[in-house]
Amino acid sequence: MKLSAPIFQLKRRAKALARELDEPLFAALDRVAAGEGFRSWSLLAAHTAKENAADKIHASLVPGDMLLIGARPLQGKTALALNILALFNKDRRYCGLFTLEYTNARSCELLKSSGVEAESAGLFVETSDDISADYVVSYLAGAERGSVVAIDYLQALDHRRDKPPLAEQVATLQAFAQKSGLIFLVISQIDRSYDPIAKALPDTSDVRMPNRFDTSAFNKTCFIRDGRIDVRLSN
Repeated sequence: MKLSAPIFQLKRRAKALARELDEPLFAALDRVAAGEGFRSWSLLAAHTAKENAADKIHASLVPGDMLLIGARPLQGKTALALNILALFNKDRRYCGLFTLEYTNARSCELLKSSGVEAESAGLFVETSDDISADYVVSYLAGAERGSVVAIDYLQALDHRRDKPPLAEQVATLQAFAQKSGLIFLVISQIDRSYDPIAKALPDTSDVRMPNRFDTSAFNKTCFIRDGRIDVRLSN
């Protein structure tokens, strides 16, 4: 959702409105947010943070990168991954989504909300129950260097007993990314043991691991909670 003005201008608008209506600033901020299509200013601010993070990540990713996007449920990790895909789609990169979480129809709706039509040239959506690292590698055989792929979500790759352990699948994806020059955006769950009081944002130590795997396979990470985003892009 595109804002009608930069966020600093919206803040100025809210301050002027607070003076005009003689109401608290927080109430005026919520009024301005409602005019932009958000239920509250905090939701608008969180949306802006994700857009800024998507721009930053998009500019930093290079062939062979493995980006881990982690958060507890309903924090916007899938939306962020799709926003990044949308930016690469505008660059005319070959892009795609493998999801074990959503139907094809729902995936297309989510992509549209990120500003890209599922029928766009160079974009695919794959929702097969057979998705695994080997499936992804086979599907992407021959994809051009710099193609960008989101996987939703990491732990779901480990749900079926006929698939390799998650550690092997992560290693397979890492080896394929390095060999092919593809870029992977991998969405991850955060363990329920994560305590936001003890730590403002989760990190790799909080990633849910139904089976242990090496998180260092992901050379870049992004963690989200309540509109706050920690992006680490060092190789």
